[in-house]
Amino acid sequence: MKILNFGSMNIDRVYQVKEIVAKKETISSIDYVELIGGKGLNQSVALALANATVYHAGKIGFDGQFLKDYMDSKKVKTEFILQSNHVSGHAVIQVDQNGENAIIVHGGSNQEISLQDIDKVLAEFEEEDWLLLQNEISNLDYLIKNASMKGMRIFLNPSPINDSLLANPLELVDTFILNEVEGSRLTSKSDPDGILEELGLRYPDSNFVLTLGENGSVYFDGSNKYIQKAYKVNAIDPTGAGDTYTGYFLACRYQDMSVEQSMKYASAASAISVTKLGASNSIPSFNEVSEWLERVETRECLD
Repeated sequence: MKILNFGSMNIDRVYQVKEIVAKKETISSIDYVELIGGKGLNQSVALALANATVYHAGKIGFDGQFLKDYMDSKKVKTEFILQSNHVSGHAVIQVDQNGENAIIVHGGSNQEISLQDIDKVLAEFEEEDWLLLQNEISNLDYLIKNASMKGMRIFLNPSPINDSLLANPLELVDTFILNEVEGSRLTSKSDPDGILEELGLRYPDSNFVLTLGENGSVYFDGSNKYIQKAYKVNAIDPTGAGDTYTGYFLACRYQDMSVEQSMKYASAASAISVTKLGASNSIPSFNEVSEWLERVETRECLD
C-alpha cells in the first residue's frame, strides 16, 4: 500500500508587515524572505518527516527545480514530478506583527496538470493505495473519479475552498481534513457541531477531521467523535500549520496509530510549526514532535 500526494508546489514570497495591507493602501514591509511552499508540497514534506513513504505528483515550472531538489532532500519520492515551460506556482504572503497572514496564490504550472498526466501517474498505483488531494491543481474532478474507479482511498483537504471545488464528486472522498471556514462553506453551518452533523448527512460514507485553531480539532466518523485539544505556543507564523496537521495525521494513521494518537501528534506538530517562520521549513521531524510531547506531558503531570 502506497501514499500518493497529487498536489501543488509553490514558491512562497513572504513579507513581514506591521499590519496587513488594506484596500487602496500602500505599505512598506519590515522584512522579506523567499521560501518553499504550496499546500501539496507542504503536506508531502510533513508526511515524509512523520516517517511515511510518500510519492508526490505535480508540475513545476522552468524556475522550480529547487522545489523538487528540496523535496528530494526531505525523502519525498519525486519521480512523478513533471516539468512545464512556464512559471511555477507562487504565493505572496503577508504576515503581521500578531502572526496573522493574508495570502495571494498564482497557480502557474500547478494549473497545467493534464488528463494524460493524471492517467500516467495513476497507472503506477493500485487498489487500496492512498491518494491525498488539495484544491490547487487542475482537473481535480477527473483525478477524483479515476482514482475512485481504481479503488484508491481518497483524502481531501478542500483548500482553497471555492465554487469549482464544490462541483467535484466529493461523495467519493473517504476522509475530509478541513478547517471551520471550509466546513462552513461546504455546509452553510457556522458552529463545529452543526458543521460535522451536516457533513455526515451530505457525505454519509466519509470521515471528517475538523481543525478549530486554538480550540483544537475533532474527528467524526458518522457515529463517534474524538476531540483533541490545541497546544498553547507563542505563534510567529501560522502559514503551513494546517498542512502540517494534515500530513502528520495521515502519516500516523498510515502507520497504524489510533485516531486519538494521530490527532495528538498532528496537533503537536502543527503547534511547533507556528513557532517558526515559513511553511515547509517550519515542519518538525517525528523525533522532535515526540520529544516535545514528552516535555509537555511531563509538565502537565507536575502541574
